[in-house]
Amino acid sequence: MKIGVVSDTHMPKRASVLPPALVSQFRNVDLIIHLGDWTNMEVYRQLSALAPVEGVAGNNDPEEIIQRFGYHKIIQLGSHKVGLTHGFLPEGRGNAREKAMKIFQGQEVKAILFGHSHKPLLKRENGLLLFNPGSPTDKRREPKYSFGLLQISGEMIKAKHIYLERKR
Repeated sequence: MKIGVVSDTHMPKRASVLPPALVSQFRNVDLIIHLGDWTNMEVYRQLSALAPVEGVAGNNDPEEIIQRFGYHKIIQLGSHKVGLTHGFLPEGRGNAREKAMKIFQGQEVKAILFGHSHKPLLKRENGLLLFNPGSPTDKRREPKYSFGLLQISGEMIKAKHIYLERKR
């Protein structure tokens, strides 16, 4: 199973369409996961033209996205339970990774996918995969735009980043 992972598109403020390299990669996936800060349902429409879409809402999303996706969830991908959150809740101290881990503390998940910081992260902690795809449209202080791919086969779950020099 191949899964496209994206976050923090901030459209249409940061881009009017998804980057062509992302569209090309996501045409060949079984599922697309958006980890919040879509900011507009047009992003969902663009992604769903490529593959089925799952996701969560972020701190910049309108009520329509919050109602449709919620802020956190656990989904089943093959034999793996995967936690999805944007990374801005719970309120209070902590960075996106720390907040994402708090959300799923005590849950039996093999991976936690989150966004919010716009900083790509791929890390394993005690067998738990932590993955932030970064942003394909708003890199902030990062050197490159980015999104991610998950590969799931049996008991194996792997993630990788795809980096873009520019968003077009």
